[in-house]
Amino acid sequence: MTQSEHDMPLIFELSSPGRVAFSLPECDVPRRPAEELIPSELLRSEPAALPEVYEVDVIRHYTELSRRNFGVDNGFYPLGSCTMKYNPKVNEDVARYAGLAKIHPYQPEESIQGALELLYTLQNDLAGLTGMDAVTLQPAAGAHGEWTGLMMIRAYHESRGEHRTKVIVPDSSHGTNPASATVAGFETVTIPSTAKGLVDLDALRAAVGSDTAALMLTNPNTLGLFEEQITEIAEIVHEAGGLLYYDGANSNAIMGITRPGDMGFDVVHLNLHKTMSTPHGGGGPGAGPVGVKQLLVPFLPKPMVVKNEDDTYSWDTEQANSIGRVKAYYGNFGILVRAYAYIRTYGPDGLRAVSENAVLNANYMMHRLAPYYEIPYPGVCKHEFVMSGRGLKQYGVRTLDVAKRLLDFGYHPPTVYFPLNVEECIMIEPTETESKETLDGFIDTMIRIAKEAEENPELVINAPYTTVVTRLDETTAARKPVLNCACS
Repeated sequence: MTQSEHDMPLIFELSSPGRVAFSLPECDVPRRPAEELIPSELLRSEPAALPEVYEVDVIRHYTELSRRNFGVDNGFYPLGSCTMKYNPKVNEDVARYAGLAKIHPYQPEESIQGALELLYTLQNDLAGLTGMDAVTLQPAAGAHGEWTGLMMIRAYHESRGEHRTKVIVPDSSHGTNPASATVAGFETVTIPSTAKGLVDLDALRAAVGSDTAALMLTNPNTLGLFEEQITEIAEIVHEAGGLLYYDGANSNAIMGITRPGDMGFDVVHLNLHKTMSTPHGGGGPGAGPVGVKQLLVPFLPKPMVVKNEDDTYSWDTEQANSIGRVKAYYGNFGILVRAYAYIRTYGPDGLRAVSENAVLNANYMMHRLAPYYEIPYPGVCKHEFVMSGRGLKQYGVRTLDVAKRLLDFGYHPPTVYFPLNVEECIMIEPTETESKETLDGFIDTMIRIAKEAEENPELVINAPYTTVVTRLDETTAARKPVLNCACS
């Protein structure tokens, strides 16, 4: 494998015969022949070609690799539609309390009353925050929550003897919306946005009918715009007998200000890693609680935590019409503890301030960048906004090039080419946790790149220069990925 000045030796290159990274005492337990434990056709004829290295070499190798990871703890992460904000460490401390971290789901209820009370309180907090009547904490992620909500919608319609097969999604929806609807057994119908980036009411009226199960909507939407006619949207769907599903990915813009339940939504999921500042990324663990209005309460996953007349807490497993369990045990408890700590730390006024500051930061950035990048939907945005790099195409520079150039300045790029209905899209969400100095630094860098694109486009087109891996042939990398170290 070729190496640049930024490369470190591979662990195989550090290998030297006879070196070991462990020291174990001689086994004093009689050993059975391997042939008795493993079928002979599965046994190796030769030892595995593993590196022979000292423990310190292994530690240094993987520690160095870890330093190459980029996360919100070591840099600004302006991913639009993803809400990558700082995770307060007090939440981590609370989640590590022995009484919470060392309990087991099979323990008797009387021995985990504190944990059950925490879950019960969190259910009620999230219900109050979203304007719902009840909440399940089982789903393990936002998309899992979407599927759970849609399965409850499906069960609701079936209980009424109605066969509704279609779920409506706007063209600016999150990609998980049509995917979740498909997995739940529905057909998706996409409707266009207006020139203002909002739901086209005429298209919605034409799409709804006796086969409409639900409309899946994010508000504010993926363009960072609040649906001004949300109550009319709700009336259109409800008059057709459908339900409204709220994708809670953008709740960071409305916490403590308005509630999906008050807008007319019947079911909502929350991404705790986005809104409630629990760990984000790496494939988990996650949590995507789902709240519902009263008409869907009978179909909630079981068990649910309930409070008894004697002020004790227990699991209710007697929900006759429940869609059943959607997650092993009771959800990702440690993540739920972090969300509980976050809500209790901020309180109602603090959560509102979170949203207000997130919206303020987004509008500040949009205003400063407007002279250098096209703003397809000018006006007031919410917690995120979209720009377009199409004006740079006259210099041969694309949005992808801007994203790559940002890496040279130590910034993680924002979301690019999404939503799909904006050409050369750049989507930015600063969140409420970043200082004005951080925002200004990023803005100044984006302005510098726009000027570089005009004055020296080759500099931007060939970026990045300072990263471990420079510009890749992305087409070849996608079609012919190299998945091992035996390469040259």
